[in-house]
Amino acid sequence: MVQTIPYYHATGREEEVFTHAFKNKIPFLLKGPTGTGKSRFIEYMSHQLEQRIITISCHEETSATDLIGRFIIKGAETVWLDGPLTTAVKEGAIIYLDEVAEARPDVIVAIHSLTDHRRELFIDKLGETVKAHDNFMLVASFNPGYQRGFKELKPSTRQRFIAVSFEYPEPRVEAEILINETQVDADIAKKLVNIGNKIRNLTELGLTETVSTRLLVDAAKLIHSGLPKRLSVHVAVVEPLTDDLQTLEALKDLCDLMI
Repeated sequence: MVQTIPYYHATGREEEVFTHAFKNKIPFLLKGPTGTGKSRFIEYMSHQLEQRIITISCHEETSATDLIGRFIIKGAETVWLDGPLTTAVKEGAIIYLDEVAEARPDVIVAIHSLTDHRRELFIDKLGETVKAHDNFMLVASFNPGYQRGFKELKPSTRQRFIAVSFEYPEPRVEAEILINETQVDADIAKKLVNIGNKIRNLTELGLTETVSTRLLVDAAKLIHSGLPKRLSVHVAVVEPLTDDLQTLEALKDLCDLMI
């Protein structure tokens, strides 16, 4: 089966930086709001470098045990099962910890020895230390502005990575992304991007998250498949942003004027 290349539109020199980080075995941190293409970029780069990628979507219950491994009962015996991080370390894959700041603190402790000159993983339950494969790479992402800083990375952790900031693309590029992802008409793509930028600039609404490129892609897909334009924008862009009825109505009215 032919693997399709994930579509990614570079906005700077992030491809070059990532390639050099991989060659030099330096951990890589992606910073930026949700839906700005961080995960797509990692998929694209793993394809370009011909490396396997293992993605972990971190949340408040994600623990070191989830990543490293655990003992399980198999028939009449207890056997050890490697977790995704251990697998990546042994086989030489790219491990991508998406929204790493959401994970429990013991996850950060577990990866520390992989992010310095040692490049090794200590498996406490086995009393073993595993040296990382030459092609192993640790990649993490986080959203610095999420929940006004409640979920931040400590400076001591951040300084173990090289970092690249991801922002929403400029309008021309974002419209091009919508067209490539969904085959929607250029005129519709432009209008959706204008809606996105308009809402992003409405800071007085106090939205926890704003309009991501991902939401605009979803709206474009719905429109391209035949759902009415305004309804598509309501369900794909406006409704995911807030539950406040007054804010919803205001945003729907605004979008209806723009598409």
